[in-house]
Amino acid sequence: MSNDIRIRKGLDILLEGKADKTTKQLPLSALYAVKPSDFHRVIPKLLLREGNEVKAGEALFFSKSDERILFPSPVSGTIKEIIRGERRKVLEIRIAPSEEQSFKSYGEKNVNEMQGEDIKAHLLSSGCWPFIKQRPYDVIANPDTTPKAIFVSACKTNPLAPDYDYVLKGKEEVLQTALTALSKLTPGKVHVSVFKDSSLSPFRNLKNIVLHNVSGPHPAGNVSTQIARISPINKGEVVWVVTPQDLVVIGELFLTGKLNLTRTVALTGSRIENPHYVTAIAGAQISGVVGSQVKDVANTRIISGDVLTGTKVGENDFLGFYDDHFSSFPELNYFYLFGWAKPISNKVSLTRSLTFSWLNPKKKYDLNTNTNGEHRAFVVTGMYEEVFPLDIYPMQLLKACLYKDLDELENLGAYEVAPEDFALTEFVCVSKQPHQQIIRDGLDLMIQELG
Repeated sequence: MSNDIRIRKGLDILLEGKADKTTKQLPLSALYAVKPSDFHRVIPKLLLREGNEVKAGEALFFSKSDERILFPSPVSGTIKEIIRGERRKVLEIRIAPSEEQSFKSYGEKNVNEMQGEDIKAHLLSSGCWPFIKQRPYDVIANPDTTPKAIFVSACKTNPLAPDYDYVLKGKEEVLQTALTALSKLTPGKVHVSVFKDSSLSPFRNLKNIVLHNVSGPHPAGNVSTQIARISPINKGEVVWVVTPQDLVVIGELFLTGKLNLTRTVALTGSRIENPHYVTAIAGAQISGVVGSQVKDVANTRIISGDVLTGTKVGENDFLGFYDDHFSSFPELNYFYLFGWAKPISNKVSLTRSLTFSWLNPKKKYDLNTNTNGEHRAFVVTGMYEEVFPLDIYPMQLLKACLYKDLDELENLGAYEVAPEDFALTEFVCVSKQPHQQIIRDGLDLMIQELG
């Protein structure tokens, strides 16, 4: 059986500002924050108060629904402020880092001598469990379930995505440790996907995994696309998902006994002076990560994540707990006079009506944040199906989410998808519908009603 995965449907959005393969070591930011909103459907219960001292890797709060799931501090220092919203909802836990970083020790472990339950207990007690997500629903994995398989996608195809072959170079030992540990948490296989033409991938010679070679346009790198080709999810089944840089955190935990949330972050986009990589700790303040790299800050949108699925942030906001990518683009909000009727050469389009992107498929674009249209009812164009490789009817699933029909959601394949799978359909949507939010609301309804 071939382990090649070839995707034909999709769309590669080529943008200016890809990161050069150089990495800059950043000093500590002036402030760090952990945001419970990064952990979908988690209601936090605080373990510490303002003014308390904390070590890197020490738990700040746990999930109200499962007190075993802990959420750690990325740095050592003092809890400076706890920001609350309506009904005293915890929005941010801000930490002033100490000059000398100290880590809470969880002890070095030999994963080859550990059983699955021991590994699970260690990941839970150390605060490493939030790095494991599950499908269906795209939420933090339930420790009481047993996945039929575990998936790692090391071939991101999102616009300007980090190059994992470069980012993970030389980290084979920690990756192998993490993958060996994960292989003991499932009776199935650990599936790792890399680019077919990537001969330098650090995953090529690792053990305890099934390696898959992926080719094709975005969303070939989305883990849902790979799950659908390798081991589709049926009702009642669960798979777990881990990202490559989170594997490094897990591997270092077992090898060193420290929970090190340092990651390599790509600074990309046309508004970055010199796009490159930096090393930053999760939760770092944006101003400390991008520094003076952003051109024309007042008219620039900075995104924590990629341009399709990331979150808009400001200089005083913080790097997302899971993010290893920054994007920056011109922030514009005006309408072109007769824009619908003029020939256009500086935009990406699937259609050939008055656009010319199809003539030069390798051209890179400097796109801005204009939506180029207004919100309206769904228009049946067939464009969604051209960029959606899953064996699912995307428009029908979106509508089922809107009118909250649980039977249709099940029958139309909602168990197999995550919001990120609808980022491209949202990009090409002439109706300007918020597809990702619609899918998120539909999945939340299923969790609430079906469990």
